[in-house]
Amino acid sequence: MNDRPARRRRSQDWTEATGIDGFLLRSAMKVQGLRPKDYDRPIIGICDNTSEFNRCHTHFPAMIEGVKQSILQSGGLPRVFNTMTMGADLALPLGASFMNRNLLAMEIEQIATLYSMDGIVFLGACDETIPAMLMAAASVDLPAIMLPGGPSFSGFWRGRDVGPGVDFHKVIEGERRGEYTRDDVTSLENSLERSPGHCSTMGTAATMATIAEALGIAPSGSCAIPAVDSRRIQMARNVGEYIMRLVEYDIRPSQIMTPDAFDNAIRALATVDGSSAAVMHLLAIAGRLGIDLPLARFDEISTTTPVLLNLRPSGQYYMNDFFNAGGVPALLNALGDLIHTDAPTVTGRTLGEEIAGAGIEDPRVIKTREAPQSEPRGISVLFGNLAPDGAIIRTGVASPDLLTHRGRAVVFDGKADLDARLYDPGFDVRPGDIIVLRGEGPRGSGMPESGRIVVPDKLLAQGITDMVRITDSRLGGTVKQTAVLHVAPESAVGGPLGLVETGDMIVLDVPNRILHLEVSDQDLAARRARKGPPVIRDYPARGFAKLVVESVSQANRGCDLDFMSPPMRITKDEEVAS
Repeated sequence: MNDRPARRRRSQDWTEATGIDGFLLRSAMKVQGLRPKDYDRPIIGICDNTSEFNRCHTHFPAMIEGVKQSILQSGGLPRVFNTMTMGADLALPLGASFMNRNLLAMEIEQIATLYSMDGIVFLGACDETIPAMLMAAASVDLPAIMLPGGPSFSGFWRGRDVGPGVDFHKVIEGERRGEYTRDDVTSLENSLERSPGHCSTMGTAATMATIAEALGIAPSGSCAIPAVDSRRIQMARNVGEYIMRLVEYDIRPSQIMTPDAFDNAIRALATVDGSSAAVMHLLAIAGRLGIDLPLARFDEISTTTPVLLNLRPSGQYYMNDFFNAGGVPALLNALGDLIHTDAPTVTGRTLGEEIAGAGIEDPRVIKTREAPQSEPRGISVLFGNLAPDGAIIRTGVASPDLLTHRGRAVVFDGKADLDARLYDPGFDVRPGDIIVLRGEGPRGSGMPESGRIVVPDKLLAQGITDMVRITDSRLGGTVKQTAVLHVAPESAVGGPLGLVETGDMIVLDVPNRILHLEVSDQDLAARRARKGPPVIRDYPARGFAKLVVESVSQANRGCDLDFMSPPMRITKDEEVAS
């Protein structure tokens, strides 16, 4: 930990204010039963967004109590504040909570600016919660620490473990083929998960919790502890002590989330074969810090990082198995010299010190570099005339035989158009076709999980279980399918995806990182002239949605609001500003 003396506490501007302002501020504190010696302590905000609309967070009260007790015992004054919730799987349409990530980040920033906090503890679990909190932490840059909420226990159904994503997709597809009944599906629905907490597979929530550890902003070992395991309360008590040290020595998120830390985070994303949405989240967090994180960096690191974690949707096991196998510390330690071990963490120790000696407890779940789960795959970044600014594919959940594919485009303008036509038995869709869904990007539709496109029944009946999808939207992290995502620029701002016509041939060549539309530049220019300027479908007339349409950046820049990020000031080769 830094040995420099602590600076004047920010909260003293409130507690030592003079005149009428000081009188009213202290009077308001005393109404809550506080004494002068209470509010003379460092004041620690505890950010909570528990809600009955968010099943991931229903166990938070016990964690909050553990953090509060520890802060009090360590000489601080805890103050809990609530924010909007981000329950991705209770939103309609599914995943529509994504654009509200930016709203949550703004809300936290405003609350932290208004009130007398010297440091902040963030508690979050569901998909967009951890990213929003880390974006806010980067912008506010007060001493801060992330406490992930932890995963649900995996479900158990008919003699086997089950979890969100690939397990229920198989059963639902089986029902459509007549292999399961509606009662079977309901039985699985009742058995899928057995406790509070985020998804028990390596979806976006688990990926972002893993990444928070690798960034050093969450304590080592905090990610994989099951949500209702007593050791999570122990971790909460540790967090109360850690935040007090961070405040004492004035250690800020900008000193922890450095370019090396982002390399570690991308390395962790690759080795767990994690959610594609994490790419946009890391880009947004880095953007808030002024760190230039090119999209290509994800490809560079993925190509040199073996997959060591055997976890669904691309593997076999679940988050509680990951914890029992040694969790993130064992996983990162197994990566050896691929990790920047000198990166600082919120515990006051380096990442290397935190993971030293962490062993693999179950070699079925966490593999070694000598015998990995798979050779490097992770996130592949594609470019071409369909994606001038890039697109991504999560190769570990794609069908290997589709990673090199040439097929006929079948084009849909928005999710409603796709739902209305694709599943009609008389619709012309054939084996080998490529589904193109546009108008669902950050400005076109707020970036919901529109990339979750199931194979039509008529193709399932022919034995087709997967096909290539291309979209400017995104996909939930628990899903296993071949999908080219985050195509940039999106069609709603004039991206070439808006020029594709049904019948065009598209080439997907993941080994060579190519996404190409077999239409000449001259023909594309003629189509653009004929179509005219792009039009955003259902342009919002008011509210936050209108602000998003007018201000959100493209997927290759993280889908943050353009006025929330400072100019890029830090690159991998530059020293972090003090």
